[in-house]
Parts: sequence; structure tokens; C-alpha cells
Amino acid sequence: MQGHGRRMGGPGGHYMTEEEKKAQPKITKALVTRVFSYLKPYWKQFILVIVCIAVSSIFGLLPSILTGKIIDDGLIGRNMEMLIFYIVLSFAVTLAANLIGVAESYINIWIAQHITFDMRNQMFRHLERMSQRFFTTNNQGDIITRMTSDIDGVQSVITDTFKSILSNTITLAFALAAMFQKNWIMALLGICVIPLFIIPTRRAGKVRWSLTNEAQAANDQVNGILNETLSVSGQLLVKLFGKEEQEYRRYEEVNARMMKLNIKERMAGRWFFMILRTFTSIGPMLLYLAGGILMMRYDSDLTVGDITVLVALLGKTYMPVNSLLNIQVDWMRSMALFSRVFDYFDMPVEIKDPEKPVTPQTSTGEVSFSHVDFSYEPGRQTLKDVTFSLEAGKSIAIVGPSGSGKSTIINLIPRLYDAQKGVVTFDGVDVRQLPLSYLREHVGVVSQETYLFNGSIRENLLYADPDATEEEMLDACRRANIYDFIASQEAGLDTLVGNRGLKLSGGEKQRISIARVLLKDPTLLIFDEATSALDSISESKIQEAIEPIIKERTSILIAHRLSTILAADEILVVKDGCVVERGTHHDLVNAGGVYTELYNTQFQHKDEEEEQAALRQKVASSGYTEGENTWDDPDLPENKELKDLLMGRK
Repeated sequence: MQGHGRRMGGPGGHYMTEEEKKAQPKITKALVTRVFSYLKPYWKQFILVIVCIAVSSIFGLLPSILTGKIIDDGLIGRNMEMLIFYIVLSFAVTLAANLIGVAESYINIWIAQHITFDMRNQMFRHLERMSQRFFTTNNQGDIITRMTSDIDGVQSVITDTFKSILSNTITLAFALAAMFQKNWIMALLGICVIPLFIIPTRRAGKVRWSLTNEAQAANDQVNGILNETLSVSGQLLVKLFGKEEQEYRRYEEVNARMMKLNIKERMAGRWFFMILRTFTSIGPMLLYLAGGILMMRYDSDLTVGDITVLVALLGKTYMPVNSLLNIQVDWMRSMALFSRVFDYFDMPVEIKDPEKPVTPQTSTGEVSFSHVDFSYEPGRQTLKDVTFSLEAGKSIAIVGPSGSGKSTIINLIPRLYDAQKGVVTFDGVDVRQLPLSYLREHVGVVSQETYLFNGSIRENLLYADPDATEEEMLDACRRANIYDFIASQEAGLDTLVGNRGLKLSGGEKQRISIARVLLKDPTLLIFDEATSALDSISESKIQEAIEPIIKERTSILIAHRLSTILAADEILVVKDGCVVERGTHHDLVNAGGVYTELYNTQFQHKDEEEEQAALRQKVASSGYTEGENTWDDPDLPENKELKDLLMGRK
């Protein structure tokens, strides 16, 4: 469980941190019933575990009881046959107890592994169905923790906590019963001795727990200083400001405090074990004394073997009593783990398949928004009354200032989110009435943040279509303008891309992602600022790939490059979540509105850069040299200043 600090082992070490105390779940019948529901499919195996624990616990006590027979009937009675019989019987019982213990452990672990297997599968399936809002709202580390360490902790609940409760209860019950059967006076004396062992043990445990937490806090400070000052950026800052001596003194101070706390903690442990050994020896001494008095003064029928058995059984009660006194902490930790897991299971699935889905016969990629409102969080509206339509086979470019809601619009089409008001249709059907599998099969998105799996180019392409042939993959790569790069690699399609594609450049990753979407062959293709974070060369190559694609299928483009926008059939201008303008480039640029402002501040500059780059290429290909006039080509500019710029004179 997250945030429980460092947990001490050994007797007396079971204490809860303040954070754990505050986060204690409310133990209800419903919670306990839900926990045990995971055991229901394995109830036969669980009953077998209980039987094994009971038999193993009883068998584990028998050697202590047989010790009395060995002493009385064998040694004191000088009967070799009885001595050998009870020794062999004691060995056989011990062996049987250990073998049953191994079988119990296997069955217990088998049950625990199957329950965690079921829970992991259930959690993964549930998380897959969660909406994009869940993953953008919740901390990724917390999601992974619930999926891994929290569910792994559930396993220890089954293998340790339940087993501890059962085995300690059975051992204690049979040990006390055997003691009372031998002599009730000695048994009562033994029970009175137990608190002498428990009280100092728990006190020492509290001291060690407190010191451990302090030492852990100091260790966290040391690690924090190391992370800050010895990282690449941190070390550079220290050097530039000349703070080496100051940082050393800060580290030395915290390191010294951690050293002193560690010494105290280790010594507290030594005192603890000294107290433990002292009080565990007091009980047997008192029983020997009481047994001697009963035998010598009151002519009791107690034998030396009986006293030995009582002392051995008393020793068997120490650990079960201590464990059972502390079982509440383990139980609370266990319930807290289950509660954390159940918190995620109980989160509602926001985006669901419709109860009565409608599946169109064919898909054209036609999209329509009708008076759509959307908010990521209450009181902060992202889209307001958005209305537009995109005909099949056409393309539309969506432009607008950063944060205006462009990406949100396209997120509503494949139902990464659902609109709070209005209707979004795909192929003429409300997207909420379409099967999610149909919707996401026919909508392809190339996002700004490209994600590639840690594997080969081939594996990443086959993610879109596992049945794609080699030729189909290469054809998609040609259309995505990445074929030449792949052909230049020794391994070709089997070239490894690294974690998140880190072995490739941004442009190469983006073009592979375009090829992957083309293999999917969606009827609606969406480009969400696919070139915004790339250099001009990579941007140009991707642009060469995009422009032919959008002419052959229904497309939506969020773009910041003018040539991409001009390639679209219509332009949609979004500002503050509203569609404020729509039309062609010629109409909008002369309208004096938002698009005109965007063109003057952003697109026009890029337009000039693109024009100059094209002219540079054309002039270079014309074979122009100094002193030769090759400017007769009517397509070349007559502007002397631009000619000089193109020819490198400026």
C-alpha cells in the first residue's frame, strides 16, 4: 500500500503510521463479503488449506507433548523400547507436520496467485474501458500502483494474514488445552506469565517503529539532496552558482542525523532482544519452580516429563499470542489494500457501448456537429454551441488560437469524450448509438504526440492490421513518405525503434504513425497538428505525404501550415470554443476577422517561407551562374531584391 513507510519485522513491529491511521477504511459487512467473494471460486481449495493448517498446527505441538513420554517412560523408566518408539513417533509427527505445511503452502500460494490473476485481469479490462478523462485526471503512477503493488499486496493478505489468523488461533487453542489437561494450576500460572513477555515486547516495538520512521525520513532527505545536486541539471546549477561547499554542508548535516538515528535504532533492537530473551526465560523458570513445589511439598502426581511438556507448550504460546494481538494492524492494512482496489473497480465507465447499437451498412466518414457543448470540468466550458458538417469525400481544416478547442472537437468524434449537450453524428448516426468497435475502426487519428511501442517498425505497423502483407506495409510507407528511410536501414521493417520510438527522429516517428493509420484504412482520417513540433525538413516530408492522402478520403486537419490549410475544401475557424468563421481561404483572409489576424501573424510568414524555399529550389535547378542571365523563365520573380536573396547575395 502506498505511503505506509517502512514496516518492521519481528514481534512488536506491527504498528500503523499516522497516514495509515487516517486512511483506515471503514470495515463493513459489505466490504468483508466482497473480499471473501474472490475466494468463492476456490472454496474447495480453501477448505483444504484450513484442514492442512489445523492438522499441521496440531502435529507441530505433538513433539512437545511426546517429550514428556520420552523423559518419563523412556529415560526415567529406563525402557529402551519406549524411548525409541516415542523418539521415532516424534520424528514421524514432525516430518508429517512439515510435509503437510509444504502442501498447505502450495495450495495457499496457488489460491493467492489465482485470485491476483483474476483481479489483475478484471482491473486491466476495467481500465481499458475507462474514458480518456480518467487517464488525464488521475496520476499515472497511482494507476500503475493500483494495478501492480496494491493487487500484489492482496496476495500477501491471503498467504499471510488469513493463514496467520488460522494457524495462530489453532496453535494457541490446542497448546492451552494441552496445558490444562496436564495441570490446571500450572496452566493458569503460564497464562499469567504471558503478559510479562507481551508488554515489554510491544513497548520495544513502538520505540523501534518510531526510530525507524525518523531514520526513514532522514534517508528521504538524503536521497532528495542527491537527486537535486547530482543530476545533470542540478550539478550544473551548483557549479554555475559556486554552491559546492554549501551543498556539501547541507548533505553532511542530514547524513549525520541519519547516522545517529540508525545507531539508536540498531541499539533499540539489541535492548529489545535482550528483554525478549530475559522474559522468555522467566516463564519456564516459574513453571519449574511451581512444578517443583507441587511435587516436593504437596506430593502432586506431576512428573518431570509433565513439567517439561508444560514448559515447552508455554513457549509455543508466545508467538501466537503476540501475532494475534497485532493482527488488527495486518487486517486493517489488508482491508485498506482491498479498498484501494475496489475504489477503482467502482469508478463508473463513462464511455459505454449502447444497449441497442446501430451499425450502418457502409461507412463514408461523414461527420456532423449540431449545437455541441462540452466541458472537461464543471464551470469551465471548452466548446459552446459548435455546429458544422463534413460531407463524405471532403476535407475540412480547423484553425484557431492555442486552447480554442480544436483538439477537443476531434476527440468527440471517436468518443474519447462525450458531449454534454448537442449531437455528434458519424455516418449519419449519433456516435453514442454506434458500437465503439465500429466507430474506432472507421476513424483514424494522427496526433501531435506520436506514440510507438518498443519494438520494430514492422510490429508498430502491424498494430493497425495484424494481417497486413509485406507489400501492403511497404505501400503504406511509400504513401507516408517513410519508405526511403526504411529501405536505407540494414534491418528494413525490422529496425528497432526503441522505447517510445526514441531511436528515431520526430519526423520519422510521425511518418511511421501516418503509415500505421493508412494500414488501418479508416473512412475518416484526422490529422491533429501532425507537424507542429518538427523542424522544417521533417515538416516538408510529412506535408508531401499528407496532401495526396486528404484528397482521396474524408479528412479533418488541425494545422498551422498554410499549404495544408489551402489543401482542404473548407476552413473552420475556432475561437474560445466557438466556431466564429468558416469558408475558403480567399473569403476568410479578406473578411478582416480572426482568420485574417491568424494569417497576418502566423500563416503569412510561413507562406513566404514556403514560397522562398520553392523559388530557391527552382533557381538552383535552373543552372544559374554568376554573369549568366537565366531569368527569362516566366515563373521566376523579377524582383531584384528577391533574386539577390535567392542567389545568396544577401
